[in-house]
Amino acid sequence: MVRANFWLVGSFTKVHWASILRPLKLEIFTLCDSAVDYGGKVCILGAFDSVASAEAPYTVTHCAVVARMRFHRIEEGNHKLRVTLADQDGKMIMPNVDAQVGVRFTEKAQSATFNLVMQINGLKLDQYGEYTVDLAVDGVHQGSLPLYFGKTPQTAASES
Repeated sequence: MVRANFWLVGSFTKVHWASILRPLKLEIFTLCDSAVDYGGKVCILGAFDSVASAEAPYTVTHCAVVARMRFHRIEEGNHKLRVTLADQDGKMIMPNVDAQVGVRFTEKAQSATFNLVMQINGLKLDQYGEYTVDLAVDGVHQGSLPLYFGKTPQTAASES
């Protein structure tokens, strides 16, 4: 018989039970030029965290957000994913992307992975600064990616 005891100090309103009970692991989380998932394998091309332009606004023609999540047997079932992209003031720069995924296991497997490849076309960055890509699973924040948008080095040097 296995017993587990949990002791929490502080306000219960600040602790989400899922963060204690779920061992979900975010194995990969990146912003890239392109990505594809085939047969459970993820191919990632050109991971980046910054873009530069002589002028703002700037449109990133195409990019992708990739997440590879490992779920453990206790987490089998349906899960809600949410990806958001916001500017440094917290203003969403594209609609939230919500998805429901079903995590299923083979008889002997103790964990299973789910690959999220989200293609984005025409991502408009209105102003220079830091943006953030965030991922939540079942309402629990799992990771953040910064996206820095700055002036091209030639433009910044000529303004000095």
